[in-house]
Amino acid sequence: MKFTDHLIADVKHAVRMLWRSPGFAATAIAALALGIGANTAIFSVVNAVLLAPLAYPHADRLVQLRNTFPQGSSPVASIPEFNVWRQQTQAFNAVAAYDFSGPGINLTGNGLPEQLKGIHASAGYFDVFGVPMALGRAYTAQEDVPNGPNLVVISNALWRGRFGGDPKIIGRTLELGGDAYTVVGVTVPSFHNDPQSDLWLPLRADPNSAEQGHYLISAALIRPSVTLVQAQAAMKLAAEQFRRRFPDPRAMGPKQSFTAVPLKDALIGNVRKGLLLLLGAVGFVLLIACANVANLLLARATLRRREIALRAALGAGRRRIIQQLLTESILLSVVGGALGLIIGYLGVKALLAANPVRLPRIGEHGASVALDWRVLGFTVLIAVVTGILFGLIPALNASHTDLSATLKESGMRSGGSLKQNKARSILVVTEMALALILLVGAALLIRTFAALRGVNPGFDAHNILTMNMSLSGGNFTKAAEVELLERNGRRRVETVPGVEAAAMACCLPYEGGFGLPFNIIGQPPKNGPFTGGAGWMTITPEYFSVFRIPVISGRAFNDQDSGAAGRVVVINEAMAKQFWPKHDALGSQIVIGKGIGPEFQEGPRQVVGIVGDVRQGGLDQPAFPTMYVPLAQVNDAVIALNNGIAPMMWIIRTRMQPFSISKEIQHELRDASGGLPVGNVRSMEQVTGDSLAQSDFNTTLLTIFAAVALLLAAIGIYGLMAYSVQQRTQEIGIRMALGASPGQVRGMVVGQGMLLAGIGVVIGVGAALGLTRLMKQMIFGVKTWDPATFVAVVVVLSVVSLIATYVPARRASRVDPMVSLRYE
Repeated sequence: MKFTDHLIADVKHAVRMLWRSPGFAATAIAALALGIGANTAIFSVVNAVLLAPLAYPHADRLVQLRNTFPQGSSPVASIPEFNVWRQQTQAFNAVAAYDFSGPGINLTGNGLPEQLKGIHASAGYFDVFGVPMALGRAYTAQEDVPNGPNLVVISNALWRGRFGGDPKIIGRTLELGGDAYTVVGVTVPSFHNDPQSDLWLPLRADPNSAEQGHYLISAALIRPSVTLVQAQAAMKLAAEQFRRRFPDPRAMGPKQSFTAVPLKDALIGNVRKGLLLLLGAVGFVLLIACANVANLLLARATLRRREIALRAALGAGRRRIIQQLLTESILLSVVGGALGLIIGYLGVKALLAANPVRLPRIGEHGASVALDWRVLGFTVLIAVVTGILFGLIPALNASHTDLSATLKESGMRSGGSLKQNKARSILVVTEMALALILLVGAALLIRTFAALRGVNPGFDAHNILTMNMSLSGGNFTKAAEVELLERNGRRRVETVPGVEAAAMACCLPYEGGFGLPFNIIGQPPKNGPFTGGAGWMTITPEYFSVFRIPVISGRAFNDQDSGAAGRVVVINEAMAKQFWPKHDALGSQIVIGKGIGPEFQEGPRQVVGIVGDVRQGGLDQPAFPTMYVPLAQVNDAVIALNNGIAPMMWIIRTRMQPFSISKEIQHELRDASGGLPVGNVRSMEQVTGDSLAQSDFNTTLLTIFAAVALLLAAIGIYGLMAYSVQQRTQEIGIRMALGASPGQVRGMVVGQGMLLAGIGVVIGVGAALGLTRLMKQMIFGVKTWDPATFVAVVVVLSVVSLIATYVPARRASRVDPMVSLRYE
């Protein structure tokens, strides 16, 4: 017979054999479906984030241009840097710069006012990302210049949603931020960008700018004939060109340079390691499932020894028998894989819906978790490999049989003791070791979960409502205008029943912000031309009371700290300890940002207060030095610059659930601002939750995997001991007939089972001590070798193993000696 004929015959026989053993088949398929489903779920996320190409033409040639420093690299750039980068035409077809988040753009004058997501982008943006237009065109480099025309490109979603797909939208005037803009283009519906945008406005970068504020992201399209290494070399040459043009070390440090990194790598960031660790963890779950099914097949092969011996006696060779048995195991795996594909796809959808972690390239960034050819291919491959993996040992074991001995022995006397089941014992030990590794990993993340929630963030997030208000446009270009808006808005909001206090700030904790260098008058510079650098926040006087940030010494701001008053600054404890380690910082004077651009030319500020530390970078990050300046005392040029790149934040403390009075607050702010809308309305607790979403996602997944692993390991050791008891019924009967008590029989069975569990635990502890080091970046507040975690996991696994072995041990102790001696 041909191979295909044998294969068809084997498949038919396998179907018949599995159909005759529905309990065995269902158990094996369920275990495999869990293991393969979990792997499919994680791989679908890995595929969407790490493997799937960017949805842009020439995605493999897209790079992000960066500043490099000895401690790492930064994606934010200044306009002068962008001007130098876009001159590197020998390496790049096009270079673009754009806001990294966008200020939010107010659309007014056409129905209800709406805050849209808008970014300022250079004309090269549409060339770099290959943005096709459904209607009209993109604005050109000749139009993207200082004092150029007010033009706008809108997204297809905005065109269809807000404007009903008006075919005459090109040439229409929109009121954006109080200014009239002419629509010149509409993008195709398939275009999704990062950051997500509703519209694009010209960047209007000044080619002669010397302003060193870093607030832009820059991307480029490498020429087809240029490699990444050559592009990186061109960027290093550009760094020397920049240094010659701007020799002041405040513009570029002596160890600073430029580089280019693949855009895909830049978007993924540090998520790669966490996802790969999860993929490795879920691989352990699959191995445990394989071990379980292999144990089932070994037990079943023992029962089929006579059948296999008869087939061999009738002329079937060992290879033919192995092929038949592997066909059965692969068939099981394929069915389990089909169910696992469904379980994995639905599972990851449910998980992302229940825990909407902001993974790069998923959700608002345009990609989605989908069953594409990579996921399908992965599932098929893993199903086949899994079938071979768990089926090979039983097949080899079953095919190697003594025909004469097997045909003479009774069906229930074959292979009963642990010594005769070394393969099954090894599989159980492996299951226990892998389960312990997963349990340790999950326990470390659970402790991280608890530790993060036990961290004092430095402020009280309870009953705080936050919302964005975009001040871009020509109505709020001066500090006095923003100060008047804040005072009017605060007075109106505080009249709403249930509002305790309100404030305005440039940014929120956990969501980044601005940083500026500074000099302390009377101290020599320590970091190049500056004393140091720190976070820089513009706030109104009520900010500290709204967040309940304690004033350690000195005072907070008040309404007398106006634009006409003397310049003041409040610093946090971290800054005071780092830069005034032996002296009191109160009364000292500092100069902030001088030398990085004309907008930051201001006189000294006096330190009037020191406040408690706030973990601005996240609960898992220590507080860094931070400077707070009154919004009313910010230079008009800085106000105009900030309003063009980021919205202002309203922060309102309430005496009740904040969303219950959200509409009233929004109404008062809209009236106070002359009709400006607010957007991104959230509670501060939601902001906190968003900052922890990635950690929670990892914890949830690994905990689920560990629970499945623990269940499968318990089933594995239970199955082995139950089968052992069944096979040793006669031996146990003889022992009891010779005087062994039920307690001694229970102890014998439990001891044998716990010996295997103990060996697995010892091996697992050793492996976990090494593997958990890979989780160092994922945990907080606990060591990777934390003794309490290891002890707790060992105790849990031992208790579960004891329960799993006690059930068959109890059954063994109830054997009737007279019945067992006749048992055949």
